[in-house]
Amino acid sequence: MSAMNRKLIQAMAETISKKVEHFNKTETECLIRKYNVLLREQADPGRAAHGLERGRFRGILHNIFGMTDDMIMDGVFRAFDKDNDGFVSVEEWIEGLSVFLRGTLDEKIKYCFHVYDLNGDKFIAREEMFHMLKNSLIRQPTEEDPDEGIKDLVDITFKKMDYDHDGRLSFEDFERAVKEENLLLEAFGTCLPDSTSIEMFEQHVFLEQLEQ
Repeated sequence: MSAMNRKLIQAMAETISKKVEHFNKTETECLIRKYNVLLREQADPGRAAHGLERGRFRGILHNIFGMTDDMIMDGVFRAFDKDNDGFVSVEEWIEGLSVFLRGTLDEKIKYCFHVYDLNGDKFIAREEMFHMLKNSLIRQPTEEDPDEGIKDLVDITFKKMDYDHDGRLSFEDFERAVKEENLLLEAFGTCLPDSTSIEMFEQHVFLEQLEQ
């Protein structure tokens, strides 16, 4: 890496690490370098890359963090892509990872709600919940209509989580339910990495890069 490049990355890390929780300057620098590698891997010759594209980002979620649900991966992309321009910029990458890897419960509640709010209207509707549960549950070969079982599950979930009984889940409903029962954080599909994936990713990005 050229001295110029190194200085640019250090300056960028200095700026971003002041705005982002959970990563120090050195870790931020490592994440910028990782981002640049991923960006180079997706770049088409002769075409400038504006950031990580949806397909590339989903590949990272799948290959590094073991995610398989398309609907949830699209939701994670939306949660990272704060400015909604169809790309994850370097700042969005680091901000997103700070919650994804090391977020507090409050941060993770906001993040998961954002992922599950499929149409971005600030509510989780019955239909959204139905589609997410249908996608995330393993289908058993039974004679019964699996959709009926999922509809029952949606009804049970609404009874438990829809505190203001308006037929949809607001952020306040979701937050209250998760604080009362933490297991409900990822009730509609896995959108956070497990501890093994986190450890492997951090080891790869932070330790191996520092040793180079």
